[in-house]
Amino acid sequence: MKIDLTHTTSGKINAALMAARRASGAGAAGMVLTLVIVTDEGSAYDALRAASDASREHPSRILAVIKRAGRSPRARAEARLDAEILVGSDAGSGETVILRMHGELASHAQSVVLPLLLPDAPVVVWWPENAPQDPAKDPLGALAQRRITDAVTAESPVEQLAQRATSYTPGDTDLAWTRITGWRSMLAAALDQRPAKIVSVVVEGESYNPSVELLGLWLHNRLRVGVERIVTAGPGITAVRMRTRDGEIVLDRPDGLMGTLCMPGAPDRMVALKRRETAELIAEELRRLDPDDIYATAVRTPVDRLHDREGAQERAAANPAEAVPAETAAPARVTAKLPDAPAAKATGKTAGKAATGKAAAKKAAPRKRSSS
Repeated sequence: MKIDLTHTTSGKINAALMAARRASGAGAAGMVLTLVIVTDEGSAYDALRAASDASREHPSRILAVIKRAGRSPRARAEARLDAEILVGSDAGSGETVILRMHGELASHAQSVVLPLLLPDAPVVVWWPENAPQDPAKDPLGALAQRRITDAVTAESPVEQLAQRATSYTPGDTDLAWTRITGWRSMLAAALDQRPAKIVSVVVEGESYNPSVELLGLWLHNRLRVGVERIVTAGPGITAVRMRTRDGEIVLDRPDGLMGTLCMPGAPDRMVALKRRETAELIAEELRRLDPDDIYATAVRTPVDRLHDREGAQERAAANPAEAVPAETAAPARVTAKLPDAPAAKATGKTAGKAATGKAAAKKAAPRKRSSS
């Protein structure tokens, strides 16, 4: 069932929802949460389809907020709310309300959304694109127990991770983290089957992919070893190599579909590592609404902990304008050499003693020649 309302209010939308529910025989008791999607017209269709598919696992009321502030002063001054209500088979396993807010009303979306939230049910806000700098302080984000962003849609995904670390509040998460659940599960299972001391790790994946960076940071935090970042053509993450004294534990997925797990002393195994659709990612995030402490630890780790020498060289060759200036890279090299500072001082003293010995030998040489 589909109902269109123009120049409406939150009260009229609630009344229409109740009437549509009674007419279709659906009940509100089966819905477990409210999912608020903050999007634009261009991304609304894909986001609503993903949310509708996810609602078959998590019956929910979906509120799609589409802001149309308007460009002209007259359009911005006109505040109007239009709504499209979908109930029954058109809305998955719950209810869908598409809210189009015009003019000044777009700046007060929370006042429209608040009366439409399911009572005594969790609230999740999802920004498919253009997430705010601080989701928890956003007026809509402040209504939610869980806030979902997607760094891969940002203009600079890796820099977006740094912003997520700065503004992190318990309840925040990012779909770049959800995409590596399968990789984390497989790698943890491999180490459970064959416990070994990991010496170093190599993570391979396409450039500017936040999931690749998060996987490397997670491995760095869990294993307490250095992680090297190598850029490949993708798609996504292509391989993880964990080096041990007995050999390498390798999880390789060159085509984005099936992976191969190789461990020393064991036959190679094919594992399922297909790149998942957005609906599967959203469904996973809705399974638990408590804070994700592991994500918080990983995203708060500076990305420069990963050694990306080959990747930096490839990006500099492909885009000379983006190459890091020598004066900018110098502090990182100095920092990397800090642990070797005592040895460097000792070497300097030894060199000094050697130089002194050579000078003394030169002074002593004439005396030897004269004495002979």
